[in-house]
Amino acid sequence: MRRGIAVAAALAAIGLAAPGLAQTVEVTAAGETTPVGTANDDAADDPAIWRNARRPAASLIVATDKKAGLYVYGLDGQVRHFEPAGRLNNVDLIDLGRRGIWVVASDRNDEANAILRLYRLDGQTGKLAPAGSAPGGAGEAYGVCLMRSGRDIHAFSVLKHGAIHQVRLDIGGAEPSGTILRSYALETQTEGCVVDERTATLYVGEEDRGIWAFDLRQPGQTAGKLVAAVDGVHLVADVEGLAIAPRGRNGGWLVASSQGDNAYALYRLPDMAPAGRFRIAAGDFGATEETDGIALALGNFGAKYPQGLFVAQDGDNAPAAQNFKLVSWRAVLDALKKADKQSAR
Repeated sequence: MRRGIAVAAALAAIGLAAPGLAQTVEVTAAGETTPVGTANDDAADDPAIWRNARRPAASLIVATDKKAGLYVYGLDGQVRHFEPAGRLNNVDLIDLGRRGIWVVASDRNDEANAILRLYRLDGQTGKLAPAGSAPGGAGEAYGVCLMRSGRDIHAFSVLKHGAIHQVRLDIGGAEPSGTILRSYALETQTEGCVVDERTATLYVGEEDRGIWAFDLRQPGQTAGKLVAAVDGVHLVADVEGLAIAPRGRNGGWLVASSQGDNAYALYRLPDMAPAGRFRIAAGDFGATEETDGIALALGNFGAKYPQGLFVAQDGDNAPAAQNFKLVSWRAVLDALKKADKQSAR
C-alpha cells in the first residue's frame, strides 16, 4: 500500500494527473457486517450480493473468511450462516430463479490444484448447502466470477500465477460437474474478475499492471487487451476487486478497488474512460482501508440503499477483526455528481 501512495504523490507532484480527472470524493458507510471469526490476521476477503426482489431489505451478502470458510450476512450485518470450509478466497453467486441461487467459491486449500466449490443458497433462511465441486486448473485458486450461458453457469477460475480458466459448470444432473473450455493467461499475479454479460466481456485485474478485457464471443481468441493501466493516479496498485454497474445496452460503470491509496476507481462503459473516484470515510461506521474484494448490485435494497448496494472488504477494522462495509450506491453517485458540478464552475 505504501508503494502505491508514494507513486501517486510523485506523479501528482510533477503534474501527471490526467486532465479533467475528477477528484476523489468521500462517502460514508450506512452499515457493516459482524467481523469475521479469524482475528489478528488478513482474513476477510471477497463479498457477493443476492438481491431479494420481493423483499429487498431481506437481501443477503455472502462473503469469505479466507482462513476459515463462507459467511452469509443480512443487510443488518448480522450472521445468518457460517459454512466452515477452510481457505476459500473469492466468491460469486448467480440467481437462476426456480433452479436456485448458486454460490461458487475459489478453494485454495490445495495450492497445487484449484477447486471451484459449489453451494446452494436458501434465500429464505440464508443457509448454504454444499453442492459439489469442479476443477479450477493447476495452481493456487484466487479469484472467481460467474456468467450465465444457456442452462449452464460458466465460472472463471483465476489463479494466483496469472492463468484464467473458463469452466462450464453443468448443474443439471444429480452431481454438478465442470469442464475447462479454454484458458487465458496474464504475466503476473491476478485475482479480481467480473463479467459483463451484455457484451460477453471478461474483465480481470492484474494486480501490478491494470485491468484486462477478454472478448468471450470469439471462440479461438485468448489474448486480452489492457483497458485500464495502473498509473498511480486514477488506479493505484494493487488492483483488487472488480464490480459492474450496468446501464442500458452497454453503458454504466466498472468499479475497481484501488488498494494502494484506499480508494475505488470508476470507469465508464463501454470505452473504459476514467469516470471518477471515491473513498469510504469514517462516519457512523469506520473507514475502509486496503480493500480486497468488492461487490455491487443495482436496484432497491430498502430505505438505506434505494438505488443499489456497494459492499467493500475492510482490511483494517481495528480493534476488531476485518469485516465488510455497506454503502448506498446513490450516495456514491450523488457525491460524484456534486464534485462534477463544482469542478465545472
